[in-house]
Amino acid sequence: MTSEEEKAPSSPKARWSALRDLLLVVATLVIVKQSLLPMTQLYAGPASTFSAMIVATVLLRRRGMGWRDLGLRWPDNWPKTFGLTVFTMVFFLVCTQLMVPVADHFFEDIGTSDRFSHVEGNWAAYLVMLLLVWTHASFFEELLFRAFIIHHTSRAFGGGMKADILALLLSSIFFGYRHAYYQGWHGALVTGAGGFAFGVFYLWFGKRNIMPLILAHGAFNTLGQTFRFLGIKD
Repeated sequence: MTSEEEKAPSSPKARWSALRDLLLVVATLVIVKQSLLPMTQLYAGPASTFSAMIVATVLLRRRGMGWRDLGLRWPDNWPKTFGLTVFTMVFFLVCTQLMVPVADHFFEDIGTSDRFSHVEGNWAAYLVMLLLVWTHASFFEELLFRAFIIHHTSRAFGGGMKADILALLLSSIFFGYRHAYYQGWHGALVTGAGGFAFGVFYLWFGKRNIMPLILAHGAFNTLGQTFRFLGIKD
């Protein structure tokens, strides 16, 4: 970001720059995934987030910024970080469980459409999925859907509380949509509610340290893949 934009984040130039960068990253996420879905449902999502991370990193550097400016920092206080991680997980569960009855009313719950059925009893597949959990599913998704998208959407709308709330809602909707291709619209609503929970906490403390969100996201997905490996139905 130029020095002029840093001094006037709500200026038309700064807002347009934020919107342009936001659209480039969102377009990368959508185009790469939709292009790969006919070939691989399992790896289309990870490929799109990896591609978008490259684009987002380049765009941030062009503005004189880095991921640290959006909250990626090594925690100074690990006990506090773990406490916030647990708090995030509890709030995530509350938001998603509140959405389940709403989703049940409108759509059929199709689970994950056997996307991960190959993991059951398969050590190699399980380890590959854990690698994806701690790169694509936790690290990349939190940096993209919370840090980058919320930050840039808010700036594109001029910043402030109203812009933050709008950014939170739009990022949650997009996060839910991203999961509809294998979870259906029932899963999209529930996952969107989870994205909302993470987004609320990003606005609270994640701009200073996003690590609790990454750890919470990774913990949930690790549990999910471990249950699948063990053949435990949720």
